[in-house]
Amino acid sequence: MKPLFKNKHFITLEDWTNKEIETLLATSKTLKEKFKANEKTPYLDYKTGFLMFFEQSTRTRNSMEAGLAQLGGHANFLDTKTMQISHGETGKDTAVILSSYGHMIACRNCFWQVGNAFINEMAEHATVPVMNLQCDLYHPFQGLADLMTIQEVKKTTKNIKVAIIWAYATSHKKPISVPLTQSLLFPRFGMDVILAHPKGYELPDWVIKKAKQNAKEHGGRFTVSHDMAAAYKDADIVIPKNWGSWASNASDDVIDEVLEANKHWKCTEAILKTAKSDVTYMHALPADRGHEVEDAVIDGKHSVVYQEAENRLHTAKAVMALTMGDK
Repeated sequence: MKPLFKNKHFITLEDWTNKEIETLLATSKTLKEKFKANEKTPYLDYKTGFLMFFEQSTRTRNSMEAGLAQLGGHANFLDTKTMQISHGETGKDTAVILSSYGHMIACRNCFWQVGNAFINEMAEHATVPVMNLQCDLYHPFQGLADLMTIQEVKKTTKNIKVAIIWAYATSHKKPISVPLTQSLLFPRFGMDVILAHPKGYELPDWVIKKAKQNAKEHGGRFTVSHDMAAAYKDADIVIPKNWGSWASNASDDVIDEVLEANKHWKCTEAILKTAKSDVTYMHALPADRGHEVEDAVIDGKHSVVYQEAENRLHTAKAVMALTMGDK
């Protein structure tokens, strides 16, 4: 598979054109078909990638590890607590050294106002592609898999109403990177996007401005609402997911008065009935069952969460194959 984007970093989809993203999606589709047919895909034989995790992971770690193995390479999992980063080694020094050992560096660092800066520091000094496995601002692998899933399920992205909706959860104060990535990406593909959340859970002002600009340039729409019911009404796709109040409150506290005042922001069977009859329910997972969503919804006929998660494997493989290969 020709490395069309040799050594191109994958930090935010804002750095990739629509045409480039469409190439990633077409490659993802091909790799998915080959995987289903049990065809070998040795496009990265003997390539090595380093996966640095500051936080826990299920889908991201395993899609990258399995994906690189299926491409013929090997992924080294690195718990950053066991690296010299934990003693203060810089991103620059880490990137230079790991670049000399292999062919890709990927990192998950979601610490607010730290993660994206750290990944970009590594990218500045690396001589191999640096990939963002999720930071405080972006989750490009999730965004790409979401877009692939929407194309599979709806067959088109043009003029469909996609509701990105805040939902109540108490497990931990989650990053804003998933809704932020979706808000910037989906309008670029002609979707009518509504971002709905209670007051106090705003995304940064620059995100809203850029999302509206992306919509204007690509024939989509982007609006913000504090009305949950309006977001669900006649929606083609609903994505109810919790995110933290990082933009207005940098505290690490999970539960506060603002959170507890919005327990009713939950995806239920009743409110889902106000959407289109063929509405699709999506979630990046893990879902906070019973809080964000009722089991009857996430396990019901409208849910595509497992298909969405499966696509994380094939989109990861596409990104690696097209940025790490030799020929």
